[in-house]
Amino acid sequence: MNERVTGDVILELQNISLSFGGVKALTDISFDVRRNEIRAIIGPNGAGKSSMLNVINGVYRPQKGNIILHGQQRRNMDCYGAAKAGIARTFQNIALFKGMTVLDNIMTGRNLKMKSNFLMQALYWGPARREEIAHREKAEQVIDFLEIQAIRKTPVGRLPYGLQKRVELGRALAAEPDILLLDEPMAGMNVEEKQDMCRFILDVNDQFGTTIVLIEHDMGVVMDISDRVVVLDYGRKIGDGTPDEVRGNQDVIDAYLGGGVGVSGGKLPADETLRIPVQDQQ
Repeated sequence: MNERVTGDVILELQNISLSFGGVKALTDISFDVRRNEIRAIIGPNGAGKSSMLNVINGVYRPQKGNIILHGQQRRNMDCYGAAKAGIARTFQNIALFKGMTVLDNIMTGRNLKMKSNFLMQALYWGPARREEIAHREKAEQVIDFLEIQAIRKTPVGRLPYGLQKRVELGRALAAEPDILLLDEPMAGMNVEEKQDMCRFILDVNDQFGTTIVLIEHDMGVVMDISDRVVVLDYGRKIGDGTPDEVRGNQDVIDAYLGGGVGVSGGKLPADETLRIPVQDQQ
C-alpha cells in the first residue's frame, strides 16, 4: 500500500465515557483522526467499537468527555448535527429501504443537500425540478463509481448481501461526507467481495479525499489498508498507533490471543487473518 499523506487533526475524542445503567460501554477513551487518513477501530466482541461510532455521529451522548470536530467542541452532538457537519456512516446491519431501487436508496443520501421546500418538490416545479436533476446526476456518479450501473433500477431487497453493502456505501457517499464511518463494511462477505470493498474504500479515500473511520474484524484487511489503529477491549483503550506498532503491542496480543498463545516472537502475524467472531455486542 502506498503511504498516504494525512493532514491536521479534524476529529478528536477526549476522555469519552459512556454507560447504560450500571454497564460501562466506554471508559475514558481518547484518540484523534487526521484529515485524509483511514483510521481503524478494532477489538474483541463487546469491546465498545460500535458504541464509539455511535458517539461520533450523535446516536449516543457520552456522560463524560468532549468531541472536537473541525476545531469546535460538539459535546451534545446529535445525528442531524453530525450529518450537517459532514459525517456519514454505514451500519453493521444493513439499513436500506428494501422495496426501493438502488437509485432511489442512493438518492436518500442527498436529502440534506436539497434546498427546495416540500410544496415545490411535490409539484416538481421550477427550482425543485432543476435541483432534482442535479441530485440525480450526483447519485448516478456514485453508481458509476461503485460499478453498479446494471442494478440501478433493481429493488435492493432482491440483491445479494454483498451488493446491498455496496449500495449502503453508495448512499453514504451521496452525502459527500468529510468523514465516513464504516461499521464492519466487510462482515459476511466472501473473499472476492472483500477485495472489491477494500478497493472502493481506498478509492474513496484517494479520489474523494474522504477521511474514513472503520470497524473491521478481518485483521488482514485492517493491517493492510489502515494508517493508524486504535484498539479497544472491554470499553477501554489498550493500543493506538500504526499497524506495525499495534501488531507488536503485548496488551493487544493478550486481548486477541489470550496471552500470546501461538504468536511467534510476541507479535501478531503480519500475513495471517485472526479469526474473530463478526458480531459485536456494543
